[in-house]
Amino acid sequence: MEEFLQRAKSKLNRSKRLEKVHVVIGPKSCDLDSLISTFTYAYFLDKVSPPGVLCLPVLNIPRTEFNYFTETRFILEELNISDSFHIFRDEINLHQLNDEGKLSITLIGGNVLASEDKTLESAVVKVINPVEQSDANVEFRESSSSLVLKEILQEAPELITEQLAHRLRGSILFKWMTMESEKISEKQEEILSVLEEKFPNLPPREDIINVLQETQFSAQGLSIEQTMLKDLKELSDGEIKVAISTVSMNLEMSRIELFPKGAWLVNRDTFQSRNSGSKCKPGTSVLHCTLRSLQRGKE
Repeated sequence: MEEFLQRAKSKLNRSKRLEKVHVVIGPKSCDLDSLISTFTYAYFLDKVSPPGVLCLPVLNIPRTEFNYFTETRFILEELNISDSFHIFRDEINLHQLNDEGKLSITLIGGNVLASEDKTLESAVVKVINPVEQSDANVEFRESSSSLVLKEILQEAPELITEQLAHRLRGSILFKWMTMESEKISEKQEEILSVLEEKFPNLPPREDIINVLQETQFSAQGLSIEQTMLKDLKELSDGEIKVAISTVSMNLEMSRIELFPKGAWLVNRDTFQSRNSGSKCKPGTSVLHCTLRSLQRGKE
């Protein structure tokens, strides 16, 4: 996998004129499940596609925002995958490739392109979306990682190495954690058992879950601005956009460590670059700007 990522990035940087490019891209949330699925499916396509097709996993965020995703960064660091091998959305011109008739796209974790990429819809050749492929009555939907894994096991099982199994298994377990379901569904249990039987030396599930839980709420290495933007959610109603940040901490920590006096005055340009519809005056805090937006929505 690491050799594939390095080779793909190198080819993209060296090639002035690409002939055919198949991009695998996930949602802007860049969650662990979609990211691992994106890497893995692009790796699979690289092995089964005809010669002359460059298969690229693309992270649907600018490179500068990758620091926000602590749990994703952690597991990639554990697997010794350098972020220098990643291809971010601002590092490849998909619109130019599409205009030249060279682009194919596989969407991971959703069936809708971002608003700024709507013109790329004609290039979409495949969608891997757990919502569309799961029973609505099932408490825990399948993850993108499990859908990708099933296809590879069916089409090219020899590509599943122990390291890849470790990565996919961690992604599936993390998805289950975020769904807050009491137990793993039968479908997910079945696919996890396949990996664990094939690779008995994989770490115990409990160890992986404990590490992921610690990492999920970790803000280590993040500035205050990055912490505020890390888990940012955007709500919109017509011309009004409201940005809401979630920061997990205890009360004492919030008073002393993370938000000292004046810390709410997050850089306005940084905030608005991520939320083009938010209008804050210079010196306005993110909190106050959000409250004003909420008040306008009630008027």
